[in-house]
Amino acid sequence: MGAQLRVYRQRIKAAQTTKKITRAMELISASRIAKAQARVAASGPYSRAVTRAVSAVATYSNVDHILTTEPEKVTRAAVVLFTSDRGLAGAFSTNIIRESGELVAKLQSEGKEVVYYTVGRKAAAYFTFRRRASEQIWTGDTERPEFSRAQEIGSALVEKFVQPESEGGVNEIHIVYNRFVNSVTQIPEVIRLLPLELIEDDESADGQAFPSYEFEPDVENVLDALLPVYIESRIFNAMLQSAAAEHAARQTAMHSASDNADKLIKDYTRLANNARQSEITQQISEIVGGADALSSAG
Repeated sequence: MGAQLRVYRQRIKAAQTTKKITRAMELISASRIAKAQARVAASGPYSRAVTRAVSAVATYSNVDHILTTEPEKVTRAAVVLFTSDRGLAGAFSTNIIRESGELVAKLQSEGKEVVYYTVGRKAAAYFTFRRRASEQIWTGDTERPEFSRAQEIGSALVEKFVQPESEGGVNEIHIVYNRFVNSVTQIPEVIRLLPLELIEDDESADGQAFPSYEFEPDVENVLDALLPVYIESRIFNAMLQSAAAEHAARQTAMHSASDNADKLIKDYTRLANNARQSEITQQISEIVGGADALSSAG
């Protein structure tokens, strides 16, 4: 009984230590969600303005630009996965990997060869473990993305897109990331980044009519200048959404872990009390039995 009681006490202590860690991580993630949300909200007006400008140029011009024109035949597609650098965030990265798997299966069923780009150590580790090749990997700043990283990713993707297919170029680029809805809901989102899917009517996404535009020096140069900015803004927004979703997922996971630790502590405390009671009962029985034996012997 004594050995069993020591085991229960050790497990109670371990659960208490784990609870302190998970509770601290929960509070840290909760404090970071608000900042991440603020960054997402701050990036919204700029992203919408760039999207509106690109849509206006593409809608009110007849120029065939490589980034806005649908190819006759798509044979190679790139998929970019946005996961986390750290774990302990529940199914945050797993959902992205699963969603990308469904997307890849769909693309391959259409006869398209798929190449991968990964953001975050979790996706990189997943591909390394399964010996899958990635064109490029970015890690280190998934919790607090910087615009310079979005520019780097955007440049790599645009370069791959404009590259001839015979030299390893792609005809489509898709991104998969977690969209932040609220503190308890994060939804995997799949967006075709290139070729651009633009608004084709006389109104923008917010219901306002497009004004009349004059393009200088010409439409093609305007598109050349606007489209890289558009791609970077979309990628940066996806990174910010993913960061906010990661903090929310980690807070939820750590809250559940703390609750589970509480349950373990209660269960092991009850078992330890039962073991202690059994030990006391056994000791009393031994004392009574010894006393009776001495009494009988006398």
